Amino acid sequence: MTRAAVMGSGSWGTVFAMVLADAGGDVVVWGRDRDVADDINERHRNEAFHPGIDLPRGMSATTDAGAALDGAELVVLAVPSQVLRENLAAWGGAIPTDATVVSLMKGIELGTMMRMSEVIAEAGQVEPSRVAIVSGPNLAREIAQRQPTATTVACADEHNARRLQDACTTDYFRPYWTTDVVGTEIGGAVKNVIALANGMAVGMGLGENTQASVITRGLAEMARLGVALGADPLTFQGLAGVGDLVATCQSPLSRNRTFGENLGRGLSVEETIAVTKQTCEAYKSCEPIAELARSRGVEMPITEQVVRVVHHGDSPRGMAAAFMSRDTKAEHPG
Repeated sequence: MTRAAVMGSGSWGTVFAMVLADAGGDVVVWGRDRDVADDINERHRNEAFHPGIDLPRGMSATTDAGAALDGAELVVLAVPSQVLRENLAAWGGAIPTDATVVSLMKGIELGTMMRMSEVIAEAGQVEPSRVAIVSGPNLAREIAQRQPTATTVACADEHNARRLQDACTTDYFRPYWTTDVVGTEIGGAVKNVIALANGMAVGMGLGENTQASVITRGLAEMARLGVALGADPLTFQGLAGVGDLVATCQSPLSRNRTFGENLGRGLSVEETIAVTKQTCEAYKSCEPIAELARSRGVEMPITEQVVRVVHHGDSPRGMAAAFMSRDTKAEHPG
């Protein structure tokens, strides 16, 4: 039985803890909210994030980070990407030195342009060979209902990738392993930005042609950046690439798409933030992603236009016009 600590009691953290417990693990969830911890322990529910969903009895919860981490073989990090470093400073020293540390986060850190695995290695003082990633078409609410899905688990160390794969395989959750950490993380981060752009198109009432174009050209941006950083191009044809991109762009359950829809319907950025109940990773990650692309000489026109809308006051309709007015070129240059 694998002893796992899931650091974060929000939507995805709770669901991945459920997956680990359903796979036979002994799982402790850490969170700051005492009411959520009590709900998990006493009623086997997390009504704050997943009302009506029964959680396994193999899950427990605590507000004591040290107690959650004690003896953990897997440490799963499920906090917003921009507060990861802060959290690691608070409790990273308690992570067991032989544990595999798993990131569920899909973002790029502001200021440093670091991927989450890099932040974990630096701020948590964890060897890169022990850092793993989970990323794929994994909308939390559908998994909470135990609907079948697949995902990618990535670690530079094949043994640790397979170890994580074994720990989270159930009859409804099917992981595939890879050693391409860079591609898996870039896919997860960039797809949120493209989903926000696609949401704006939906909010403006644009149809399937527009959305298919945004998704396809968004995939090209994702792959260009990933390859420039050393990723395997095939990763973007898989679950962590096109799979996650399609799910996030097309589903109304996607918080990034919903954020974009509200902007497309005419809400201001401030109004959209006010009505958004959960973290929209694309809102903060779009800037460091664009900065990272510029530093590598990679063109990401959709990402750049999202930055202009959410951080510089441009309108969604202006974004569409700017994209369509770019110089024409070959679909696959070179």
